[in-house]
Amino acid sequence: MQSLDRLGGIALLLIPLLLFAALPAWPADWTQAQTVTVVTSDYQFSPNELTFRRGVPYRLHLENRGRETHEFTAPDFIKSARIRNPKVLNADQTEVVVQPGQAKDFYFVPKTAGRFSLICGDHDWAGMTGGITVE
Repeated sequence: MQSLDRLGGIALLLIPLLLFAALPAWPADWTQAQTVTVVTSDYQFSPNELTFRRGVPYRLHLENRGRETHEFTAPDFIKSARIRNPKVLNADQTEVVVQPGQAKDFYFVPKTAGRFSLICGDHDWAGMTGGITVE
């Protein structure tokens, strides 16, 4: 009988924890999103190394000052982040395509720490590469 009581006590402790774990993540305060600007040109990202903090909302402002279309291609990073505006992404949700003279804003919250590859899907052969670090 005591082991049954102990089991019931453990269940009472675990139920709130399981319910809390099932709750959705707290909503991000997008008014506090930190702006990071990346300028693309023929054939580079500036800057080409980006560092973000996990759990912090960001507005990535992408400007294409080149003569050709450029992509901010980072599929593993994009998959690992919470995205506010997924319509800015391509159909595969792996990149943001920016036409010459155009700018786009990409809002996200990094969820996973690590190092991620960044390329221009059309111009990585020309050295248009970089990296994303999430701390």
